[in-house]
Amino acid sequence: MRALTVLLATLLLALAGCGGGDDESSDATSPEAMACEDADTPNARDPGALEAPTEPLPADTTYSLTFVTNCGNFTVELDTELAPNTSASLVALAEDGYFDDTIFHRVVPGFVIQGGDPTQTGAGGPGYSTVDVPPSDASYTQGVVAMAKTDAEPPGTAGSQFFVVSGPDAATLPPDYAIVGEVTEGMDAVERIDAVGASQTVVVESVAVTTS
Repeated sequence: MRALTVLLATLLLALAGCGGGDDESSDATSPEAMACEDADTPNARDPGALEAPTEPLPADTTYSLTFVTNCGNFTVELDTELAPNTSASLVALAEDGYFDDTIFHRVVPGFVIQGGDPTQTGAGGPGYSTVDVPPSDASYTQGVVAMAKTDAEPPGTAGSQFFVVSGPDAATLPPDYAIVGEVTEGMDAVERIDAVGASQTVVVESVAVTTS
C-alpha cells in the first residue's frame, strides 16, 4: 500500500496551518480553485505487474515531465543524480502512459498534492519498487517532488506514487522520501490544485517526457 502514510501523522498539522475545515471550504471558492475546469473521475484500471527499468538514464541528458491537468500544466525537472533509479522508472512509466487519466487522490492544502495511482485508490503501484535514499539533510520545500512510501518500507523506496510539496508544512518531513526533482514551470497550477482541496476532481490527463 503506497499511500503517503506520513500524511496521517501530519494531517492535523497541515489542517492547523490552513485554519481547519472552514478555510479549506473557502479555498474551494478562491480564484485559484475556480480556474480548474470540471472533470469526471477517470475509470480505475489495474496496471498489472510491470518490470523496473534496468538501464540508467544518460548522464548528459536532462529529463523533464510535463503534467497536463484540468487545473493547468506543470513541469518537473528530474534529478537523475540524486534519484537515478526512480527517475528512470518515472520516465519509463510516463512513456508507457501509466499516469494518463489518473487523479490526485490526496490533496492536503498547504502541505502536498499526491497522485500516481491508476487504481485511483491511493493503494496501487507498478508491481515493483526502486530505492534512492535521500541525503540526511534533504529538505522538502515548496515545489519539491518526492515519492510516497509506507512506514514499513526503507527510506528512499518508491513505486509510482509521487507528491508535490505545495506548501511550507512539508519542510518538517524526515529525510525518508526519495526526492526526484522540482517543479520548474507551472507552480501556479500546483497552487490551484492545492486550493481545490478535496472539493473537486483533479485529473492528470497526460504526462509528456522531454529531454534537453
